[in-house]
Amino acid sequence: MSITTEDERIGIQEASDAVAITLKKMREFARPGMSTKQLDEYGGALLAQMGARSAPLLTYEFPGYTCISVNEEAAHGIPSADKILKEGDLINIDVSAELNGYWADNGGSFILGEDIHGHGKLVEASKEILKKAISNIKGGVKIAEIGRLIETEAKKAGYTVIKNLTGHGVGRSLHEEPHEIANYYDRYNTTRFKKNSVVAIETFISTRSTIADTQADGWTLIGNKGGFVAQHEHTIMVTGGQPVIFTVQNGIWD
Repeated sequence: MSITTEDERIGIQEASDAVAITLKKMREFARPGMSTKQLDEYGGALLAQMGARSAPLLTYEFPGYTCISVNEEAAHGIPSADKILKEGDLINIDVSAELNGYWADNGGSFILGEDIHGHGKLVEASKEILKKAISNIKGGVKIAEIGRLIETEAKKAGYTVIKNLTGHGVGRSLHEEPHEIANYYDRYNTTRFKKNSVVAIETFISTRSTIADTQADGWTLIGNKGGFVAQHEHTIMVTGGQPVIFTVQNGIWD
């Protein structure tokens, strides 16, 4: 969507606060021995307290309030009572929701407790690449050039990018135009970022894979060549200068 009134800006900000605070609190709540279902139900309760509704549940009938992906899972992990978190796990939580007709999306990967498996470098690369990508977005910039930046920075750090998972427009629904804010340079995409538009920018930085394949459960995505993936995501408004980061309260850069 494009923000044209102060009411719209406030609406997006309130939806963004709901998902950002939920993501931050879920990350703080996670601990070894907890199931991903317990963590998800905590997140669902937080959203409900703020009057927000889970976007994946609302839009796709996803079997959970949030997507929680663990270790080899790249995205869209289904919360489960059988999936027990352990020290050193690489965890990704993606929280998106609707509040008063406005939608916002954010996510982040983190390590549970001590980094005993050495995932820290990947997580930090994903965070820093997202920061650099967002700082280069303004009205008139080609979407493909931001993809080029993300892919180039990933390569510099020794990583690949997942090419079939992308950022997207957001605001009046979960996924809007532009639908393909890719993590690589797509020379066929000539679309430019529009001033005042609301978009969800996300990195998918991988140790090995370039495509995320859907598993038998119909949801969970795992890299085609294995390895691990870190994702970080903010909902922003494009301006003529530095973007407005609506989901800054998630603390993924703290």
